Amino acid sequence: MDASHELPSPPLHDILPQVILGGAGFSDQLHPDPASLPARQIVQEAFKLGFRAFDTSPYYGDSERILGDAFSQPEITQQFKREDYLIMTKCGRLSSDKFDYSPEWVRESIDRSLSNFKTTYLDVVFCHDAEFVPQAQVMTALSTLYELVAEGKVRYVGVSGYPLETLARLASESKRVHGRPLDLIQAWGQLTLQNSRLATVGLPALLDSGVRCVCSSSPLAIGLLRKEGVPVGTRGDWHPAPPELRKAASVAADELDRSGEKLSTVALRHALFRSFDLSTESVRVSTIIGMGNLNELHDNYATIQSTFATDEATRQALAGPERMKLRNRTEYLHSVNCDRYELDSGLVTSVQSILGSWMDYPLGDDPTV
Repeated sequence: MDASHELPSPPLHDILPQVILGGAGFSDQLHPDPASLPARQIVQEAFKLGFRAFDTSPYYGDSERILGDAFSQPEITQQFKREDYLIMTKCGRLSSDKFDYSPEWVRESIDRSLSNFKTTYLDVVFCHDAEFVPQAQVMTALSTLYELVAEGKVRYVGVSGYPLETLARLASESKRVHGRPLDLIQAWGQLTLQNSRLATVGLPALLDSGVRCVCSSSPLAIGLLRKEGVPVGTRGDWHPAPPELRKAASVAADELDRSGEKLSTVALRHALFRSFDLSTESVRVSTIIGMGNLNELHDNYATIQSTFATDEATRQALAGPERMKLRNRTEYLHSVNCDRYELDSGLVTSVQSILGSWMDYPLGDDPTV
C-alpha cells in the first residue's frame, strides 16, 4: 500500500484515554502460569466497565496471544467494532538481554502481532526499551514503523523505556531525522509516590521535542508500592529495587494499614491525580494500570472511580469520547474528586516522608551513558 492507504488518524491526544489497561499481568514475568488466568472473563469485564485501550508487548510472553483470543470472542465482537478500542503493543525487545531493531525483524514482529490480535492494524507500536539499543538503530526501526503507517498496518508510532533523558533525546533526534515528532512516549515508574521525575524533568523535555502524548506505566513501580511486595513469576525475583527501598515501602504500607488505607490504592490514586493534573487540551498524560486478575481489575476500577468526581468523568477517562479536553483549571476541578485529593494529601506526605532519601531513586538505568 502507498501513503494514500494510511488509516485515518486524528491527533492521538484527542482519542487516547486517560487510563489504559496493561497486559504485562498475562506474562510469566508477573505470574507463574498466565495461561491459567481467566483472561476472556477479565477482558470482557474490562469492556463492561468501560476500558477501551490495552497495552502489551511480545516481550511479555503469551500476552498478545491471550489478549487477541479474548478480543476475538463473540461477547466482544458482537458488541464492539474494532475501531471502538485501541490496541497498543511494542517491537524490538526479544528477551532480557536480546534486541532486534532491524527492518526485517520489525516487520516480522508487526505481522506476528497482527496475527496474535487477529486484526488488520495496530493502533500504537512502541520501540520497546529503546535505551538498550544504539540511537541509529532506533531511528532505523522508527523509519520502518512509519513505512508500516503508510501501509495501513500501524496508526501511531512511539518509543518506550525508562531513562527520561534518553527518551527525550530519541524524541528530538526522531523529529530531526523523520521530520515529524513521535506520536507518543511511554515511560515506566516515574510518575509514582516514589518517583516524580516524569513531571519535573521528563515532560518539559518531551514537549520541547513535539511529543504530545505520554503514557506513564507502572504506577505501583512494578509492584513495589503495595503491601504484598514485588511480584515474582517464573523468572524469579528480577525487580530492580534494592532491599533498603523495599523495606521502606513495606514500612509505608504498614503505616497506611494503621490508617485504614492500602498503599497500592493511595499510590494509584496519586498517579492518576498527577497524570490528570499534567494533561491539558493539547497534551495527554495517560496512566497504564494492571489487570492481571479480576480482583485487581475491580480494585483498580474502584480506585479510578474514587479519583473522579462523577461517573461521566470516570467513563470519559476510560473510553475518552472527545478525551476530556481540559481547557482551564476550573474544568479540571470539576472533573476530579477534590475531597479525595485533599484527604490523600496527608497520606502522600506520610509515605514520601518514610521513603525519604529513596524518593526519585532510579529503578532503571541508562546503558547508553
